[in-house]
This record gives sequence, C-alpha cells and structure tokens, in this order.
Amino acid sequence: MKKEELKQTLTPMQYHVTQESGTEPPFRNEFDAHFEDGIYVDIVSGKPLFSSKDKFDAHCGWPSFSKPIESEEVTEHFDDSHGMRRTEVRSSTADSHLGHLFPDGPSELGGLRYCINSAALRFVPKADLEAEGYTEYKALFE
Repeated sequence: MKKEELKQTLTPMQYHVTQESGTEPPFRNEFDAHFEDGIYVDIVSGKPLFSSKDKFDAHCGWPSFSKPIESEEVTEHFDDSHGMRRTEVRSSTADSHLGHLFPDGPSELGGLRYCINSAALRFVPKADLEAEGYTEYKALFE
C-alpha cells in the first residue's frame, strides 16, 4: 500500500507510529490494559504479530509481549535516535514501526519485553479468529 493510501486508511496516530516511527502517549492507548484472549495483527498488513497469551503488564504504559507469534514477522534494527541505544522492532511484511525490544522482561517468560505501540496493532478476539481468516491461531487458545 502506498503512503498516500495509508494516510486515507489509517488514523493520524496509526500513520505517525507505523510510517514515521512515532510513539503514542504512554498509558493512553488502546491495548496497554487490554487482556482479552486473541491475537494482535499489524494494522497495515493484517499479519499476526503477538498473542494475548504472551502479553504481560510491564507497567510501562504500552502493551508488552514476551515474544512474537512468528519470529520471522518481526524484524529487529539498531536505533540510536533520541540519544538512546535501543532495538527497534518492525513488521517484516509491511515494514511498519511497531515499537522496541528490551531485555528486561520477566525471566520466567524468557526475559524479553516487546514494547509495542497500540496504534500499530489491531486486535482480533479469540471468538472472531475463524471468521476473520485466522483459524490456524485458534490452537493457541486450546
């Protein structure tokens, strides 16, 4: 999808986050405190990214996950913007900016924290997985 088309289909915040590597405000976003069963998909491509089974409350103000559903759909890039040394995560299919990866997640979940902007995600509830074409992911919740 071209940038002009994305500006028409995404909200200004979704566009800013995914296309301009922006960050939404902490604690004032759709999925920070959202813990319903389902999967989170890339707002641009629709590709599955994260499962609610791997979501935890990191008290950081953004949704946090211990791992992606499929590692090949999330790419890692060195980011030294804003005077920090971080690992940026992007979706491989749409090249959407998602957020950052930190090594401070719960050790019992592998020690990683994928700190992701809600604006980069769309939530698909467990009950809607089949209807929305994500049948293979129902097994995550059985």
